[in-house]
Amino acid sequence: MPNRLTSRTLAIALALAIVPAAGCTKPSGGASSSATQPAGGGTEGDNAMASPTDPDRVAKLGTAFPAIDSIMRAFAARTNVPGIAYGVIVDGKLAHVGTSGFRELSSKSPVDTGTVFRIASMTKSFTAVAILQLRDAGKLSLEDPAERYVPELAGLHYPTTDSPKITIRHLLSHSTGFPEDNPWGDRQLADTDEQMAEMIRSGIPFSTAPGTNYEYSNYAFAILGRIVTKVSGMPYPKYISEHVLQPLGMSSTTLQSAEVDPARLAHGYRWQDGQWLEEEQLPDGSFGPMGGMLTSIADLSRWVGFMLDAWPPRDGGAGDPLSRASRREMQQVIRYQGASAVRDAKTGAITLSAGGYGYGLGVRESCLFHIVVSHTGGLPGFGSIMLWLPDYGVGIVGLGNVTYTSWRAPVDQALDALARTGALEPRAPTPAPILTERRDQVTRLVSSWDDALADSIAAMNLYLDETKDRRRAAIEKVRDAAGGSCQAEGPFVAANALRGRWRMRCAKGDLVVSITLAPTIPAGVQHLDVRPIAREESIAPAPTCRSTT
Repeated sequence: MPNRLTSRTLAIALALAIVPAAGCTKPSGGASSSATQPAGGGTEGDNAMASPTDPDRVAKLGTAFPAIDSIMRAFAARTNVPGIAYGVIVDGKLAHVGTSGFRELSSKSPVDTGTVFRIASMTKSFTAVAILQLRDAGKLSLEDPAERYVPELAGLHYPTTDSPKITIRHLLSHSTGFPEDNPWGDRQLADTDEQMAEMIRSGIPFSTAPGTNYEYSNYAFAILGRIVTKVSGMPYPKYISEHVLQPLGMSSTTLQSAEVDPARLAHGYRWQDGQWLEEEQLPDGSFGPMGGMLTSIADLSRWVGFMLDAWPPRDGGAGDPLSRASRREMQQVIRYQGASAVRDAKTGAITLSAGGYGYGLGVRESCLFHIVVSHTGGLPGFGSIMLWLPDYGVGIVGLGNVTYTSWRAPVDQALDALARTGALEPRAPTPAPILTERRDQVTRLVSSWDDALADSIAAMNLYLDETKDRRRAAIEKVRDAAGGSCQAEGPFVAANALRGRWRMRCAKGDLVVSITLAPTIPAGVQHLDVRPIAREESIAPAPTCRSTT
């Protein structure tokens, strides 16, 4: 394994080159580059992502790239991965890409940004996109029983008499009740459609009743592939190519390793007894929709950019080849998986992981990030990851060619490196104009109470929950205790379009004012709270994991 990673600045054409530079026959350990290649595809143009609040955000995040290169180099050496490729996506663009090691050991052929790796279960998100396209076209419903399209499922013996029929939504969200099948599913990729049909006819056991629990099922996504074929009238690989990959410009992505130029194909290996053993390239078959895809780091970055482009909700075109609304739907918890909170015995730090599965994607919350969307992929000879933070517009992708390459630790370390720059900040919600107007009116009300103004902005519940006289007295009491002469100061912290808080600085102290608007037109103030706050205390949202006194 090479142990040195070199960095250089490359033009974007070279950053996304699909062959090594002339004369490059053996890598010195890899390469990395910073670039601004659009990663999202589609037709959204310059409006694909919300503008960052810090104009120097990308440059500041870029100061972490050398550290990320070191993290990835150490990871490859520590875990005996012959070759890796990785990328950092920022605001819909591939901002940094790196490679290290070999795509083929026997020839010492280096990995580059065009090297094509198998991505295994990350294929599931492509299958989910296909299903939602067909749903959005009115050709199926997620509530349809799966047996309507795969008749062999009609013969299933359900675990209880009150079990519901398996629906397409169950299949998409790992809610079928089929047993977890990762080791078994990996070896079914080459099965023909008839072999899979015969397996279904012979029966599928249930570990739980459908719709009651999360249980990861490759079988379910293979069945979804059959549904895509049935409803679209074309083979699954052809549908994915024409309706998903081509519109996004993902020209290096395929379901057949035989279609990949041998000079670009990553060979898969297993580390055993102190040496690498090459794994055979598994052919595509009926189980391909659950894990048969191959892609490059450039194409995978484009896919992550396409998913990030769904955020935030906004005006303009719906998006192509799948609407932004449907892409956001994929990235919501549909089937809860569970939670864990662990305290480090040495540092006392808490690690939280809570969430579940959407449609072809995992969705989690941690102490650091409200939403983390990701999926990993593992097959004999390969391991991969794609992970992004919708609220931050940032994603990380990684591809490796050793069995079940485990990317979680280096990706977490890379996120830490980005966070240390101070530029990894969430996108702030945009307050509705009526919320800004109500903030200004409430600011005047706190400074100097006026009954007419109070009546004009109050929702019908406000004085029923607490009388106007009591509200006025309470607000005047905290205002006078703070010395009066209060004025709004600092940012308006909007929780969403209709709820927010802000600081008012008074002569002797500060107040924090919070309002929530009612679901009426015009939107009145249904909740109003004014209380003292220490000048050094932040009004930013409290972290998910925090200590209380």
